[in-house]
Amino acid sequence: MISLEDMVGMSGLSEEEILAIAEHEHIPPSVAASLGAYLSSDHKGLSHVRDMIIDDIRIAQRSGDVEHERQLLHVLHHFLRDNPAERPTTHPWSAVF
Repeated sequence: MISLEDMVGMSGLSEEEILAIAEHEHIPPSVAASLGAYLSSDHKGLSHVRDMIIDDIRIAQRSGDVEHERQLLHVLHHFLRDNPAERPTTHPWSAVF
């Protein structure tokens, strides 16, 4: 049987990034790992992953969940460090809503 850790390893994304996809799409982490693997293989897919993380940050901001917002900002930081081509020119996660 394949474990979640194995699926995460095959996705090309971190566990935290997979969990952000799962949260955003309201799907189990195992399904999110498959989606993450698919998106990682598509030339525009990583921008979708970035946008999902940013959406999750915005939701945490609106709900006042400062701790979760901080965790997601950490995930985004690492994602952008590992995928510099996905760095936006502005910081959409810090826009006023």
